[in-house]
Parts: sequence; C-alpha cells; structure tokens
Amino acid sequence: MTQAAEGQFRAGTLAHRVPDLGGLELLLAVARLGSLGGAARELGITQPAASSRIRSMERQLGVALVDRSPRGSRLTDAGALVTDWARRIVEAAEAFDAGAQALRDRRDSRLRVAASMTIAEYLLPGWLLALRAQRPDTAVSLLAGNSAAVAERLLADEADLGFVEGLTVPTGLDSVVIAHDNLIVVTAPGHLWSRRRRPLQGSELAATPLILREKGSGTRQVLDAALGGLARPLIELSSTTAVKAAAVSGAGPAVLSELAVGEELSMRRLVSIPLADVTLARDLRAVWPTGHRPVGPARDLLALTRG
Repeated sequence: MTQAAEGQFRAGTLAHRVPDLGGLELLLAVARLGSLGGAARELGITQPAASSRIRSMERQLGVALVDRSPRGSRLTDAGALVTDWARRIVEAAEAFDAGAQALRDRRDSRLRVAASMTIAEYLLPGWLLALRAQRPDTAVSLLAGNSAAVAERLLADEADLGFVEGLTVPTGLDSVVIAHDNLIVVTAPGHLWSRRRRPLQGSELAATPLILREKGSGTRQVLDAALGGLARPLIELSSTTAVKAAAVSGAGPAVLSELAVGEELSMRRLVSIPLADVTLARDLRAVWPTGHRPVGPARDLLALTRG
C-alpha cells in the first residue's frame, strides 16, 4: 500500500472523523451551563483551551456548533443535534467504563501466587502480610512447588505471579531479580565434618551422598551446576523443611538456603561447613508470562518484594 493510500485509509476511520470524548463532554457542559467559561471551569481546563477544542470540533465536523456572545454561549441548530448524539456516545462510554471497572474489581479480588519452596516458606509470608495491609479485600492463594512447577503454573494461566530460585529463567517467562541468596552445606553437630579444621573441597562434596531437594528445584539446579552434575543423593526430598529435618536428625549433610537455617544454626541444631572452592550463590526472581507485565494486586506484590 502506498503512503497516499495509507493516508486515505487513516482519514476514513471513525477515530479521524468523530470528535474525542473530551470534546463531546465539553459540548454537553456548554449546552447544560450556557457558558463556555463555566464549562471550562467544570472540566478543569482554561477558557482558551475550551474555545480551541470547540473550534477543532467544528473544523472536524464541518459545521458551526456554538454561537458565542457577551451574554454567553448558545448552541446552533446543528450544535443542538450534535449534542443529542454526543449524549448517547458519552452514556455508552460511561457504560463501557463501568464494565471495565467491574472487570478490574473482579481481577483485583483475587491473587494467585506460585512460589518455589524457600521463597514460599521464608519470604512470602512477610510480603503477603504487607500486601494485606494495602489490599485487605484481595483473597490470596499460594501454590508452593519447585521452580519447574512454578513455570508450569504460570504458563497454564493458573497463577498471576511466580517466584523462582534457579540459575536460569524458564522459557516463556519474563523476570526481575528481587533478592540474592546463598546455599550452604550443613550437618548435625555430631557429624565428622563439624570438627573439620579446613574448608570442604568441592570434590569431597561431590563424592559424598547428600540429603538433596528433588531435580527441578532451584536449590538442586544451583548445586548440580556448581558440581558439574556430580551431586550424589543420599535422600531426595520435595521440601526445604523435610531436608532440614533430615539433616537435624543426623541422617547426613545437606545443602540448604541460608534463609532456611538461621534458627537451626543459632540454636546449634545444625552446623555450617565452609566451602573452599565452590560458590553456591543464586538470584531469587519474580517471574510472569512473557509480555504480560503484572497488574493489580500482582503488581503491588511485586513492588513490595523490591521495597
């Protein structure tokens, strides 16, 4: 299509031929008040701006709409007819706005969150309490699972916002880093490693059966990447709480988030084992389907996580 043809096409659209809602609301105010200045004050614009908008509509429609005199402003016959049409358009726009608000209210009445285990257990409760203070009428449901499960929930439209802990962003999701976390090796105080004088080598960690989270979890993803996929499971468990309980019982060493073991370390139910040549750092991310930036309660929760 040539540029001239495109220009003719654009000129033929309703948006080009019909005045905008602001202009129609101004015309209705003039009809009701009999004064262009009064209409301008009611709509919160200057009188010159109101005059300019009326002239613009008159040029657009090709007819005079308002007669102006020192005694006030009076609609022309054409202006009275256009005002009747404008009233119907504005009423339809008001119905459209009310419907859109109802949709927003329905959306804002609930929030579905999917989060990987560590975030769900140790960070989300505080964020959700803060959100409740802002939005007491929003009902929140939390789906906890590993990072792979979070991605599945979001892509199936079963969650509005997700949180993951792995090294990569699952395909089909956009993300933003909201926090940083470190994984640490922990054992019960009676374990041989608790009496070590030297930091643990990565090769020793890889050679030792460990209490691990299942594959698909962010914790396991970070550990496998650090050890070249050589981590050996003694037990595989599907929650951080279960891994921690097994480690406290003396079943064996475990790799857990620092966020998860603060109390156990301070109470000496677990001991942190320093690492010599392995870094187990990770980013914690909020995620959502690509191209669908969070809105409503999901947007507010995202803001709280970064506050």
